[in-house]
Amino acid sequence: MAYFSFEDLEVWKRGCRVAVEVCSLLRDSREWGLRDQMMRAAVSVPSNIAEGAERSAPRDFARFLNIARGSAAELRTQLYIASQTGVVSSERASELIKELKEVSSMLYTLANQQTQKVKEEDSSHFTLHTSHLPAEHS
Repeated sequence: MAYFSFEDLEVWKRGCRVAVEVCSLLRDSREWGLRDQMMRAAVSVPSNIAEGAERSAPRDFARFLNIARGSAAELRTQLYIASQTGVVSSERASELIKELKEVSSMLYTLANQQTQKVKEEDSSHFTLHTSHLPAEHS
């Protein structure tokens, strides 16, 4: 299998853009707790994609993609709260939530592809190769 870099993954690029936008949006916020949680969740999305992509096993990659998906869901929840409390404008929150839903969908698809690779690898280990067995005599 050819090596690829996580930087080539569109989902990683989009996750980075969301993280940068969230960090910029909240830079001057005085809601320290919510700001810090949102920034951590935002940075966690592309960070987990990168960490998983650098693992050698599809099973590990799928696990980190699912962690990234969880972080995206966490950030969406925090954006809903930030919008309702006036920390972030409703319009900006809606735009970011829409982008995060698309990122989550991409993560789900990529994780399923990795899981399928694991299943294929597992089934190939248990395939009985009969070509080397002696022929039956009648």
